[in-house]
Amino acid sequence: MARRRSFRVPHTLVLLFLMIVAALVLTYVLPAGRYERVENEHGRMQVVAGTFERIPDAPRLSPLTVFTAVPRGLAAASEIIFFVFIIGGAFAVLRSTGAVDAFLGAALRRLGHKPIWLILGGVIVFMAGSSTIGMAEEYLPFVPILVALALALGYDTVTGVGIVTIGYAVGYGVATINPFTVLIAQDVAGLPPASGLGYRLVLTAVFVPLGVHHLWRYARRVKADPSSSLVADAPPPPIERPGTAGAVTRTHTLVLLTLVAALALLIVGLTRWGWYLVEMSALFLALALVFVLIARIPADRAAATFGEGAAELTVTALLIGFARAIQVVLDDGQVIDTIVHGLSVLLQSLGPSLAAVGMLVVQSLTNFLIPSGSGQAYVTMPIMAPLADVIGLSRQVAVLAFQFGDGFTNILVPTNPVIIGMLAMAGIPFDRWLRFVVPFMLKVWAVGAVALVVAVWVGYS
Repeated sequence: MARRRSFRVPHTLVLLFLMIVAALVLTYVLPAGRYERVENEHGRMQVVAGTFERIPDAPRLSPLTVFTAVPRGLAAASEIIFFVFIIGGAFAVLRSTGAVDAFLGAALRRLGHKPIWLILGGVIVFMAGSSTIGMAEEYLPFVPILVALALALGYDTVTGVGIVTIGYAVGYGVATINPFTVLIAQDVAGLPPASGLGYRLVLTAVFVPLGVHHLWRYARRVKADPSSSLVADAPPPPIERPGTAGAVTRTHTLVLLTLVAALALLIVGLTRWGWYLVEMSALFLALALVFVLIARIPADRAAATFGEGAAELTVTALLIGFARAIQVVLDDGQVIDTIVHGLSVLLQSLGPSLAAVGMLVVQSLTNFLIPSGSGQAYVTMPIMAPLADVIGLSRQVAVLAFQFGDGFTNILVPTNPVIIGMLAMAGIPFDRWLRFVVPFMLKVWAVGAVALVVAVWVGYS
């Protein structure tokens, strides 16, 4: 009798390529359409509500688009791809100093019996960064450190990445003053900046424990039974496991203090000087050079180490480019506005409470097409804000629905290059990640729906 072969989920690159093909098919099925856009005072193109029209003479995309979209996606995501390469090189140099092993050894001695503080503290820190100054790509440098620390504590790579992503999702989902999402959405909706802050702070106190509980419950199960890990049979991550850590030397301390100073400079640059990926890449490149000087690493060995570290993240770079290619196809086919328009029309037939929940659904689906928070705000809020007026919702509720749909699904949609990059850095197959994150998302959507209904009932504005 022939042995039945078990089903195996394809490699993430295969899944993303299939999604590119599906996006192309979607452009054949849906009619092309567009909204008029005007440049607002911030220099961003904003949709004009009520101006949607079909494009009868839109060119039909060639089947070859599934291939040309990939290099174009790589080009469109070039800044974050180069950032990932430089991070890989810089952290390879950092590892070669021995400071990471020494730090992990010290952390293990302090956290070995209280790992809950690592998870709780980490989630809160990353949540605060996303909630206030909109950090996202900036978290990529922390992934190798947290994954190595999670492995050293007896957990797995999912736990390490989960600390970053749970905080990232909650921070964006109930952002207090995130300038890239809530402040833009409120500006488009004609609301005072940072208004409605009190309710969002209450929701933060709800969603943080929800995320910590989900992650801690998983981590405890893995600790008790390593075979229960979602990545137990996956290839080892491209991150060095800490070896036998010696004492923290003066050189190690200086290296780590330099790293902390660089991260502090990064935060200042992002918040006050308008830094982004190019400046961040330059900072980590300079940081690698400083590590070389402090640890007195020979130049040739440092260069080889930097190249090896960057090479380890080649697949990560490809995944980011493939994810971006999906949006390239949808943009070329001019169907994103068609999808947004169709979804918004459906909401007009619902009552206020159901419409608020419906907005959450629409924004969650839209985030698959437009993973940029600011981009999604400029596309959907000019439609959702007046729609809220028509169906009897406050515009603040519409903004909150946008935040939930954009922020929480950031760690779910494969079109978000940040989450794809994090998973690739940790060697976590996307299908395994879905098994961890989908149960969390079901909880988030349920609690988020209740929060929106409560907001309607209490007249949140």
